[in-house]
Amino acid sequence: MADLAVIILTYNESIHLERALRHIKHLANEIFVIDSFSTDNTIEIAKSHGATVLQNRFVNYAKQFQWALENAPIMSSWIMRLDADEIIEPDLSTEINEKLPSLPLDVTGINLRRKLIFMNRTIKYGGRGVLVLLRIWRRGHAEIEDRWMDEHMIVREGRTVTFLGGFSDYNLNNLTFFTEKHNKYATREAIDVLNQRLCFMPRPERMLIEKSSLQAAAKRYVKEEIYNKIPFQISSVAYFLYRYIVRLGFLDGKEGLIYHVLQGFWYRFLVGAKIQELSSSVDDLREPEAIRERLHRITGLTLK
Repeated sequence: MADLAVIILTYNESIHLERALRHIKHLANEIFVIDSFSTDNTIEIAKSHGATVLQNRFVNYAKQFQWALENAPIMSSWIMRLDADEIIEPDLSTEINEKLPSLPLDVTGINLRRKLIFMNRTIKYGGRGVLVLLRIWRRGHAEIEDRWMDEHMIVREGRTVTFLGGFSDYNLNNLTFFTEKHNKYATREAIDVLNQRLCFMPRPERMLIEKSSLQAAAKRYVKEEIYNKIPFQISSVAYFLYRYIVRLGFLDGKEGLIYHVLQGFWYRFLVGAKIQELSSSVDDLREPEAIRERLHRITGLTLK
């Protein structure tokens, strides 16, 4: 096994967790499941596969993961972030085992190339085929961005490399789950965008290429500096057309049409609409504490 600890955040993930753990059982020498008080048998599944289970009240993904980094008794030299619905495929497992021990000391982070499987179809087009994400790092050399949505790991020093093995995001839940989840995501992303404009909470530092992947940093720059400054009625339509026509999303078939419409148009439009709604609700306020309190009452999110 690699000198590697894997951290998985869970809440009612019985549908996915056994699969995720099965794919890393010969890879990691430590597995930590950080659970948000699941009501199904998530904890039993985790323990049956030898994982160490810790529980903590969930506020958002970034705060929960940072809690894990600070409280899990990690002894391994390397740490991996893995979602319960993600799969480490055998070739990537082999690559990690073979390459991890021999990496130079100045390499502190490893990017993985994640593909997306939606409704049992691998999405290859629309700019969503492969996402390059920092998912493995040397213990003590990385932290997670303190954001409500689209949080990434960033390394504090050193350089990153990219492994090429198979890594999949394969959620087994239905479209009702997908739309409900993205409705919650939209509220969180709207809070992040509003905070950029109104500064009612501390803002995370700008993501730099050398601290994450080039792809992640470039996408973040385009979203914050260009996309978010265009009226959402225009940007959401333009983004969908760009993904579906220019980036050939139509080649992903009927499953791709569903995905690109929901995630590339409906979700982006919903985020924009929620930004407008929440912005209007605090137009009369100037003090950060007052803005946070009102947004807390409206969204139910614990804003600090």
